[in-house]
Amino acid sequence: QVHLVESGGGLVQPGGSLRLSCAASGSIARINSMGWYRRAPGKQRELVAIINNGGTNYADPVKGRFTISRDNAKNTVYLQMNSLKPEDTAVYYCNADITSNYRRLPYWGQGTQVTVSS
Repeated sequence: QVHLVESGGGLVQPGGSLRLSCAASGSIARINSMGWYRRAPGKQRELVAIINNGGTNYADPVKGRFTISRDNAKNTVYLQMNSLKPEDTAVYYCNADITSNYRRLPYWGQGTQVTVSS
């Protein structure tokens, strides 16, 4: 059993910053990649950023403002969000591609709300 637990969402004013965290726990043999997605009201879920052994990738709307990082010792991924805009308002979901019990599967966190508003 693998679990992803997110934290760090909340309400912030435009131009502000937030840092999201996602910790993976359970029977983990290998974490192949970790990333963040978001779903804004009335829109489909979209990729925000991803990190793996090959590096990082960001969606165009967040390039230069968001930074994804990973602490392998803690099985944790972070998303530092700076210069937040109202259009960043969404539920943010952690995703991890994990090998557990000889099976490689995607896992999802429960989601954390980020609201950017004055």
